[in-house]
Amino acid sequence: MSENNWNSKLGFILAAAGSAIGLGAVWRFPYMTAEHGGGAFLFVFLLFTVLIGLPLLISEFVIGRASGRNPIDGFEYLSGKKSLRIFGWIGHFGTMLLLSFYSVIGGWILIYLLIALMDLLNLYTVNDYTMMLGDIITNPAYVIAAQGIFIFITAFVVAQGIQKGLERASKIMMPMLFILFLFIIIRSLSLPNAFEGVKYFLMPDFSELSANGIMFALGQSFFALSVGITQMITYASYLKADQNLTKSASYIVLMNIAVSVMVGLAIFPAIASFGMQSVEGPGLVFIVLPEIFNAIPFGIIFYLMFLLAFLFATLTSSFSMIEINVANTVKGDQSKRKKVTYIYAIIVFAIGIPSALSEGVLNDVQFFAGTIFDNVDFLVSNILLPAGALFSSIFVGYILDRRITMEQLNAKKDNGSYAAFKIWIFLLRFILPAIILFVFIMNIISVF
Repeated sequence: MSENNWNSKLGFILAAAGSAIGLGAVWRFPYMTAEHGGGAFLFVFLLFTVLIGLPLLISEFVIGRASGRNPIDGFEYLSGKKSLRIFGWIGHFGTMLLLSFYSVIGGWILIYLLIALMDLLNLYTVNDYTMMLGDIITNPAYVIAAQGIFIFITAFVVAQGIQKGLERASKIMMPMLFILFLFIIIRSLSLPNAFEGVKYFLMPDFSELSANGIMFALGQSFFALSVGITQMITYASYLKADQNLTKSASYIVLMNIAVSVMVGLAIFPAIASFGMQSVEGPGLVFIVLPEIFNAIPFGIIFYLMFLLAFLFATLTSSFSMIEINVANTVKGDQSKRKKVTYIYAIIVFAIGIPSALSEGVLNDVQFFAGTIFDNVDFLVSNILLPAGALFSSIFVGYILDRRITMEQLNAKKDNGSYAAFKIWIFLLRFILPAIILFVFIMNIISVF
C-alpha cells in the first residue's frame, strides 16, 4: 500500500479531526463561552458549525481529493490557471506563521506538565499560580527551550510519514484525548454544586447573548474546523476514491463538537463548584483550573490528565500545519520527507522566537493588535484564514468543473443526493462568501 495515502478510513478521520481539535476547542472555546452567555453561546456555535463549518470542510475535501496533489499544484491542476497557485502559497506561509505562535503555547503546556508531575512526586510545590505563569512566560530560556521541544516532537512524528507518523500518532492521541476528558468530566461532575455549572453551560439563556457574542460564536465555528489555510486540502489529497467525503466531514464535525462539549463539562462544573470566575486566554487553563484541581483530593492527577489531553489536541493540530509545508515541497517524493520536515521545523522555530518573547523581553514592542504574538495571531486568524476559506468557497462554487465536484461527492441527478448537492453549491456560491466577508470586516473593525 502506498505511503502517499492513508492506511484506513478511520485513520484519516482521526487525523483530520485532530487537525481541527486544538487550541480553539480546548482553550478558546471555554473562555469565550464564559464571556458570551454560556449555553446560548454554545447553541449558536453548534448551529453555525453545522450550517457554515461543515459545507466549507466538504469543499476543502473536494479540492484535496480531486487534485490528489499538494495545495499549490492542486489549484493550478484543477483550474488550469497558474495564477491560482497563490492561494496555495498563502496557506503554505500562513501555516508557518500559525505554528510559530501555536508552538509557543505548546511549550507552555510542556512546562506545566513537568511542574504538575514534579508536584505529584512532591518534588515541587506551587503556592501562587498567577505568579508562576508570569515567571514562566517572561523567562526567555524557559519559553524558547519549551517551544523548541514542542516543535521537535511535531517534526519527529511528521517525519515518519503519512501512515507511520500522522496516522499512527492520531490513532493513539485522539482516543486518549476522549478517555482523559471522560475521567475529568466524571470527577468534575462529582463536585458540590457542579450542576450549576452544567446548567450554565447547557441551558441557553438568550437574554445573556449579545450581538457581539453571536459574532464571536460565528467566528469560533468558522475557525474550529481548520478550514481556510489548506490543512484539510492537504489531508484530503492523501485520500483514496472509496472514502465518502460527506460522511467523513460529518464525523469530524461531530467529533469537534463532542470535544468542545466535553471540555465545557470538564471546566464549568468545577468553576461553579468553587465559585470562581473564568479568565480569558492563558489564565483559564494555567491559573484557574490548577487552583481548582489543587483544592480537590487527588486533583493534581486530574490536572495532569487535562494537560495531557490539551497537549494531544495541540500536537495533532500542529502535525497538519507542518505537513502542509512538507507536502508542498516533497510533491509526493517521500524520500525527501525527513530532511524537509526538520528544515521547516527549524525555520518555524526561528520565526516563533519573537512571539515566544512577547510576554517577556519584547513586551514593550506593541503595535496594531498588541504584542508580536497578538499580531501574528491576528494576521493568521482574522485575515489569512477568512481569505483562504472565501477562496475555497468561490473555487468550488464557481471555478471547479461541476462534473468533478459531483463525482467527488457521488451526486447523481437521478437520486435524492442531487437536491442536497444543489443546496450545498448554493451555500458556497451565495451565502458563505457573504458571511465570510462579514466576519472578515467585523474582525478588522474590532481592532480599531
